[in-house]
Amino acid sequence: MKEAYDFLLKDNLLNNDDYVVVAVSGGPDSMSLLHLLLEVRKKIDINIVCAHVNHNMRKESEDEKVFVENYCKENNIYFEYMKINEYSFGNFHNEARNIRYNFFYDVLKKYNSSVLFTAHHGDDLIETILMRIVRGSSLKGYAGFSMITNYDNYKVVRPLIFYTKDDILKYNKLNNVPYVIDSSNNKDSYTRNRYRHYVLPFLKSEDSNVHRKFLGFSKLLNEYESFLDKYVDSSGLCNSNSIDISLFIKEDEVVQRRVVENILKRIYEDNISIVNSTHVESIMDLIRSSKPNLSIKLPNNIDVIKEYDRVSFIRLNLSKDNYDIVLDRDAILPNGKTLCFVREEDSDSNYVCRLDSTSISLPLHVRNRRNGDKIYVKHLHGSKKVKDIFIDEKIPISKRNEWPIVVDSNNVIIWIPGVKKSKYNKEKNEKCDIIIKYC
Repeated sequence: MKEAYDFLLKDNLLNNDDYVVVAVSGGPDSMSLLHLLLEVRKKIDINIVCAHVNHNMRKESEDEKVFVENYCKENNIYFEYMKINEYSFGNFHNEARNIRYNFFYDVLKKYNSSVLFTAHHGDDLIETILMRIVRGSSLKGYAGFSMITNYDNYKVVRPLIFYTKDDILKYNKLNNVPYVIDSSNNKDSYTRNRYRHYVLPFLKSEDSNVHRKFLGFSKLLNEYESFLDKYVDSSGLCNSNSIDISLFIKEDEVVQRRVVENILKRIYEDNISIVNSTHVESIMDLIRSSKPNLSIKLPNNIDVIKEYDRVSFIRLNLSKDNYDIVLDRDAILPNGKTLCFVREEDSDSNYVCRLDSTSISLPLHVRNRRNGDKIYVKHLHGSKKVKDIFIDEKIPISKRNEWPIVVDSNNVIIWIPGVKKSKYNKEKNEKCDIIIKYC
């Protein structure tokens, strides 16, 4: 492990009195990393903090916790532990990863540490790259993971990236490093295990140093990634969760994709793995479409909505029910605007409605749009669908479902505030006893 050892001692990565956090499962990879850091501690007076997670999926997990804890006591290593008591019904691996890394982050904060070590190695990198190529990913996704990943308050360091699983096992045997074996790693029901058991042996039979080739491939993609990110950042195209299509289409398609990917990364953060290249393609197709109003759904209740010259990424509030408010006094609406009863009003715009109470059924209500809604538009023979009016008036898709509709007690549409008046609206010189203003 000389290459990893030298890497840890150079460039002031570690300094005397630093606290460093190590993710340790108790398996051969993480125990070799823990041992390697103990060797480094002989040169640099670092404080090692072991962070162990019990995923609570195997009966051996409790014994593994005791094993790791005892090793830490014997070697003067701080021990931090958490047990996952329950999971939701989502993607187990994705959920477990999120819980695990939230715990690691809490441990980093506790010890005021800025370095998290993980035991990802060269075989892991090959598996990750191949799985993402098959599944579909972004340029950064195809690169797998880096030796160092920088976050806002800390960095993740992977010193074992130079080595294969066989290298690690040889190191453990040579240095009498104890470890436990996770039996689930033998199950072909897990996708990663199938790559590990069948694809990697073939690649290694072609070239025993194939992990180095994948490491070079990863570094090259990351270099392109870094250059592209700098260009996209300077363009200002992804400074918010919306895209100005008129500016977007002037860029090369590679830049366009990166803009979309960067917005998705900002929205999904640690859950970005649930979004793949198919989602990106769907968003690109939506932007290219000649239709002015379109929308698609993404995981975790994210809607991508095209409204004429702008595309917005919006998190839906699924708990928001349809609203229906009795309009017998001033009303504050869910969109933040107000319907006010006034005595006089000079304006005759669509933001003002004048009614004769004898020609409608009281009380009035204000509600949001319903499927099949129609209005008898003033000065127009017959009725027209509210949906078509919204399209004609270029009302953004994101605002249509919450747009206020004023109806009488028989559910007859009287007014679409700010958009259209019905045949029941009175002119300024006509008799009326109700005046409502949309503010």
